Amino acid sequence: MRRGISAVAMAAAIVLGVTACGGSSDSKDDKASAAKDPAAVTGSITYWDTSDAKNEAPTYKALIADFEAKYPKIKVNYQNVDFTTVEQKFKAAAQSGKGAPDVIRADVGLIPEYASLHYIAPLDGTAALTDTGDFLAGPLNTTKYDGKTYGVPSVTDTLGLLYNKDIFAKAGITAPPKTWDELIADSKKIKEKVPGVAGTYVNPDSYFLFPLLFGEGADLADPAGKKITINSPEAVKAVTKAKEVYDTSSLKVDFASAYDNMQTSFKTGKVAMLIQGPWSVSDDLAGSAFQGKESNLGYAPVPAGSTGKALAPTGGHDLAVYQGSKNLDASYLFTQFMTSSSSQQQIALKNGTLPTRTSAYTAEVTKNPQIAGFKPIMDTARPRVALPQVGSLFTPLQQQYIKILQGETSVKDGLDTAAKEFGKLLPGFTVQ
Repeated sequence: MRRGISAVAMAAAIVLGVTACGGSSDSKDDKASAAKDPAAVTGSITYWDTSDAKNEAPTYKALIADFEAKYPKIKVNYQNVDFTTVEQKFKAAAQSGKGAPDVIRADVGLIPEYASLHYIAPLDGTAALTDTGDFLAGPLNTTKYDGKTYGVPSVTDTLGLLYNKDIFAKAGITAPPKTWDELIADSKKIKEKVPGVAGTYVNPDSYFLFPLLFGEGADLADPAGKKITINSPEAVKAVTKAKEVYDTSSLKVDFASAYDNMQTSFKTGKVAMLIQGPWSVSDDLAGSAFQGKESNLGYAPVPAGSTGKALAPTGGHDLAVYQGSKNLDASYLFTQFMTSSSSQQQIALKNGTLPTRTSAYTAEVTKNPQIAGFKPIMDTARPRVALPQVGSLFTPLQQQYIKILQGETSVKDGLDTAAKEFGKLLPGFTVQ
């Protein structure tokens, strides 16, 4: 769980920020020279990669070899760091000023927190940030904090509706549902006409609540107004609909291992549709419902709420540069290279992840049905609220969301409790 930073940690962060800024400001002439002649840049940098070590990392290692061939005076020390532990490792290293990487692959939700702690460098005006007009709007928005840019979009994702076309056909459903009410109605048809199959499986992870919240015009908080909004009337309406979907349309959840059971149920044909992300597709296609028949897997936007909008959160990873790096110029060049259109095309072709640059969606890249399926869904994705503490808010919300789904508390009471917990994590914010 991410918590508010302590006074001691904040003091350390401020000291680090001052030191890092001092270290980078004495090289303005060098920066100007490097911009004119990148080949003159020298140094050794460390890169922390959080991609899957077995299936994705080889692509990044190959790109690093290409980078070193292009810039022979720069040496890259590649380190694959487990996604589940990288946050705490980076915070500890950045806070102590020892062992932090020069460049880190960071979950988009962590950029505001790292920036607020002065752990990562602003990239506006540096070689790291080029051709910004080529980036998809959603991924680019994840790099912003307090009016500055602190990351460069590398890969992106969002949530969509994945569905089993064969089951839909057996139930006489000709198109995926466009609203949550249509999803409920379709689920009833599936239950009646396809015995043993449930309409959906509600993931109790609070991240998967975002499409319902966004569809009602709700969010976790309002930074501009310094208000906690998770218990607003719009949020109550959203979670009430989520509870209705769970009660009427979902295979009942084993809360101890919900995600794994959800995946197993869908890929074996026990569930007709899921709210999921592109990261699940390779696993889905390995299941009996889709193996050898990839075209049976359908892709659609998440259902819309009462506002008429079908919105899902922008996910993915950005590359960020450690503010205390001793080799900022080399780090900027490396970040630029790894997020270029050509690099993103290679990553997409090898790993099946979605590029963040428009130009990277070539005909060859979009031959991948997973990428082709999610690309239009990305057009309406929106970033999570840009708060340093946003990651910390998921735990109290999830605790109450599970109680709501299980019927242990009402929607309003559960969200009011979550809002009070948010108040402890967001000093200065008022609770409605």
